[in-house]
Amino acid sequence: MLTNRDANATARRWRRAALAIALAASVAGCANSRLTTGSIDRGNSRPVEQMSPQELQQAAVSLGRAFTKAPTDKRVAIRYANVLQMTGKTDQSLAVMRKLAIAHPKDRSVLAAYGKALAAAGEFETALDAIRRAQTPEYPDWKLFSAEAAILDQLGNSAQARTLYRKALDLKPDEPSILSNLGMSYVLEGDLRTAETYLRQAVAASGADSRVRQNLALVVGLQGRFGEAEKLARQELSPKQAEANVAYLRSMLAQQNAWNEIKKEDKKATN
Repeated sequence: MLTNRDANATARRWRRAALAIALAASVAGCANSRLTTGSIDRGNSRPVEQMSPQELQQAAVSLGRAFTKAPTDKRVAIRYANVLQMTGKTDQSLAVMRKLAIAHPKDRSVLAAYGKALAAAGEFETALDAIRRAQTPEYPDWKLFSAEAAILDQLGNSAQARTLYRKALDLKPDEPSILSNLGMSYVLEGDLRTAETYLRQAVAASGADSRVRQNLALVVGLQGRFGEAEKLARQELSPKQAEANVAYLRSMLAQQNAWNEIKKEDKKATN
């Protein structure tokens, strides 16, 4: 018989395994990468998240120079921080945003981007404070509700997180990024069927991009439908981008072993 202690241990193991995958997926689809979107510079209108590694490196160099000249310029600093996060330089991104937040302590867009940088660096409690200070009751921002919810999910407060996702959807119905985040919230609980339902809604919504499809591919793959998952990962992309998505998908699904190990331990505990 499974005791309460065994059940709690199993839940912790499940959550650690799910969190590792959901956090990795959030780089592609969750609010952590969505608080600031748009182009890197006036000469390139493509979103940051769709740029190649080489383009991101070039953007980091040019924006770094601009930031050195004007470190309190909001537009430059926020975009620079966003590029740094996309290239894995989370500590440097946080340093950029911390300096900007000191210069603009009451600016909503700055506080929001600062919260994003804090969350990317794993400083969730501080990120939560920054996001909440950016929000205003008289003019609520759906992006901030979704970002706050994503952080709460990572802190293990899924019930409160889902309340905020639904508030965000009230303000922005059928927004694919919110639906995607809500789907990943259910991944953290191991409810892959419900997660798939929300992610399919997200993919069908207007404005859904490859990051949302990538999250759906991940959840489909976690349920063992690997052929369907790879097909989703390749959809509507150039061959180069498709291969990158499939490589990402395979790396995430390699962590399927974590699920298998948990299932084995659960069976042992019930015997």
